[in-house]
Amino acid sequence: MINLKKGGRFNLKKDDAGAGSGSSIERFCVGCKWGKIKVKKVFGLFSSDENIDLDLSCVMFNSSGEMVDWIYSPDYLKEFLQHYGYPMGKLVSKCGGVKHSGDDRQGGSSDSDNEVIVVDTKRINPEVSSIVFFLNYVDDGNNDCDFSKIPFASIRLFEGEPDKVAFVHAMYNVSSDPSFSGKKSMVMGKLVRTGQEWSFDAIGEATQDNNLCETINRIKKCYV
Repeated sequence: MINLKKGGRFNLKKDDAGAGSGSSIERFCVGCKWGKIKVKKVFGLFSSDENIDLDLSCVMFNSSGEMVDWIYSPDYLKEFLQHYGYPMGKLVSKCGGVKHSGDDRQGGSSDSDNEVIVVDTKRINPEVSSIVFFLNYVDDGNNDCDFSKIPFASIRLFEGEPDKVAFVHAMYNVSSDPSFSGKKSMVMGKLVRTGQEWSFDAIGEATQDNNLCETINRIKKCYV
C-alpha cells in the first residue's frame, strides 16, 4: 500500500491499492475532523469554546462534464442554492453508492472524524465518470476564522469503516499547512473511472471560495 501525497495518484484495481495480485479497494471512506475554537471574552480574561461548522461534500460528473449527482448538507437554504443554480442538498447519492454520515455543526474530539463520506464503487451509477471531494468552512459571521485557526482540522481518504480506520491513503492537516492559512475552502481529490477501473487523484488545493457553491463552480471550471 502507499501513502498518497498532493499530486499523486493510485489505481484502486491494481497491486498498488493493496497487498497481493488482483487486490482492489471497492469501498473506502473520506473523513474530516476538527475541534472547537477558543474565543476570549471580557477583556481577554476568560474564554469559551465556540462551535465550528465544516462541511464535507462531493459532486459527481458524467463523461461530458455535466454534474449528475451530488452529496452536501440538506441544511443549506433553498434560496442560497437557487441563487447559484444548484439543487437542495442530500446525504445519499441516487445510486446509493455514496453516503454521507450527516452534517456536524460543532466539531469535537480529535479521536474520530466528525463527517464521513462512504464510497462503494460497485454501486456507483455507470453514468458517473468522476467524483470530486471538497471541504468548506461555513462562516456564521460571528468568528474571524479560517482553516489555520481550527484545532486539528484535517481531511483524509482511508480504507475501513467510518468508526474503524484500516489504512490512510491520503491526508491533509489543513490547520497546520501554511498554504491553508486564510483559506476557508479546499478541493481534496478526484475519483476517476477509466473503463472498469477507478483511480484517485490527490489535489489538496486550498481556495479563496467563500461558500460551497463557489467551490462547486471552481470544480466545474478547473477539475472536470
